[in-house]
Amino acid sequence: MHGVRRDLLHRQARAAGLPLVEVEIPASCSNDVYEERMGRALAAPPLLQTRTIAFGDLFLADIRDYREGRLGAIGKRASFPLWGRDTRALAREFVAAGFEAILVCVDPRQLDPSFAGRRFDADLLADLPPEVDPCGENGEFHTFVYAGPVFDAPIACEVGEIVERGGFVFCDVLASHGLPRPTAAR
Repeated sequence: MHGVRRDLLHRQARAAGLPLVEVEIPASCSNDVYEERMGRALAAPPLLQTRTIAFGDLFLADIRDYREGRLGAIGKRASFPLWGRDTRALAREFVAAGFEAILVCVDPRQLDPSFAGRRFDADLLADLPPEVDPCGENGEFHTFVYAGPVFDAPIACEVGEIVERGGFVFCDVLASHGLPRPTAAR
């Protein structure tokens, strides 16, 4: 859904010092295929011994129920450390903590397409319409985090082409060798 290039995903995992397990699914993936592939990945090394999976969900109870049910069926537990947090406060805390992100996918039915490619910062939060969740919890937007206190170094990247595809507006973020801060038109 994010449309982030695989090399950036790899750089992000390395910068955070986390192992990465990729589960490939087709572009138009049915729930059956998604569940089968996720189940297979969770039942094999290196995830076989993992007992708890953490999610960043904040308040969508149906998504939480789904995750808990699917994991419970294979003997694993879901954890939701951010559950119930006020999303306005959480978004401000994210920025204040030094995280830097860019909007890489926008649902134009919920948010103006011009937000694609913008940095997730105090200016963006001030510009969001009141009906848009500041963490994008209702699918209004998705982000790519390229810097922050959990990374050993920022990920050098730059804003590429902005395109509409499948009813969503995507900002292509490209790995670069220069400054880690993407620049985007407002």
